[in-house]
Amino acid sequence: MKTFFQTDDSINNLIVRVMLGIVIFPHGAQKLLGWFGGYGYEGTLGFFTDKMGVPMIIAILIIAGEFFGALSLIAGFLTRLCATGILLIMSGAILMAHMPNGFFMNWSGAQAGEGYEYHLLAIALCLVLLISGGGRFSADGFITKRFSS
Repeated sequence: MKTFFQTDDSINNLIVRVMLGIVIFPHGAQKLLGWFGGYGYEGTLGFFTDKMGVPMIIAILIIAGEFFGALSLIAGFLTRLCATGILLIMSGAILMAHMPNGFFMNWSGAQAGEGYEYHLLAIALCLVLLISGGGRFSADGFITKRFSS
């Protein structure tokens, strides 16, 4: 359990986790609350289960992972768990939706959809957090200091 919360006092990991959380949060808010032009919980759940054939439990975990995982990353709480969840979500998005569109994002509007370059960057940031933890000002760091003997 100690290894799960263990982190150093790195400002680099603070920057990585907060920025990743800020970038992922609007995607989760779209899916859960319908903010930022999203379809909300029911619409997103319907899209995942009906259109994409994702099992309901996986769809619920995706929605929760993006919304609550992003908030938790910003706070630095359960950093490794949340980074794992987001890594899996981004990997699934590449394999299920974005791989056929190629590497690049759809900057010109000429592609059928978005590429997967954004997802690879998110995966890389998740790997940093998995290896090193949440860094400075993280709840994980506080927990480790408070409860270590």
